[in-house]
Amino acid sequence: MVTRHDVAETPPAGLLGRADARIEISGLTKRFLTPKGEAFTALADVTFTVEPGQFCAVVGPTGCGKSTTLSMIAGLDRPSAGSVRVGGREVKGVTDGISFMFQTDALLPWKTVLGNVEMGPVFRGVGRRQARTLARDWLRRVGLAGFEDRYPHQLSGGMRKRVAMAAALINEPKILLMDEPFGALDVQTKAIMQTELLGLWEQLRPAVVFITHDLDEAVALADRVVVMTSGPGSVKAIYDVDLPRPRGAVQEIRYDARFLEIQHQIWDSLREEVERAYARTAGVNA
Repeated sequence: MVTRHDVAETPPAGLLGRADARIEISGLTKRFLTPKGEAFTALADVTFTVEPGQFCAVVGPTGCGKSTTLSMIAGLDRPSAGSVRVGGREVKGVTDGISFMFQTDALLPWKTVLGNVEMGPVFRGVGRRQARTLARDWLRRVGLAGFEDRYPHQLSGGMRKRVAMAAALINEPKILLMDEPFGALDVQTKAIMQTELLGLWEQLRPAVVFITHDLDEAVALADRVVVMTSGPGSVKAIYDVDLPRPRGAVQEIRYDARFLEIQHQIWDSLREEVERAYARTAGVNA
């Protein structure tokens, strides 16, 4: 059986590396004012933990607050109640040691591929020559050696994602936040990028919080899957994924009997929330 629990427990063996990468979300609540001046609760009492080196995927219906949670981990937004702690310290501003990979390309169109990737080390105070050497090495790791002088508009969607991945990982972050990074890609390119992500993550082992609507993607990549309720978002259940690592090609993992068992069990929980969110939206549009 897949382990199901409501709050993260003892971290798996081998993930106790750097304590400053532990993410603790406790009672997280976020409220907004609507254009009419009414209070709207996006998140309500969200609680879960991501251990150092752990790959955690968060799934839930549209509008359940997944991206809002990610923004508060990064320190880009503040909670209305509850707390986010990274390495034991409450997040009160932009968190050090975190890289963020967005759904849409965050590349600067006027900079070359090399220029985009080397920005991270330069901002950290690394000399221009060393930063350029690091950027070339990371472009080689993501399969883009020879494309250093291209501009983002000259690349395919998958290649731009590789550039974004190199830019996110070049600083060797302790935490990597990913907000549906492969959602806009075609199925084949998406599978390739997922496999490449796993390979790079195995090298660095940052703690990852990965937002996705794709349950297959969540199970194939993650050690732990957090299921969110329809709005206001809260944690419905947390499932440990015991597929062995390294996992190899994502396309092949999806035919594994154990993968299918885990996917079906989590879907039984997630489906209720998706149907509830759809019914509420359909009612509003009727």
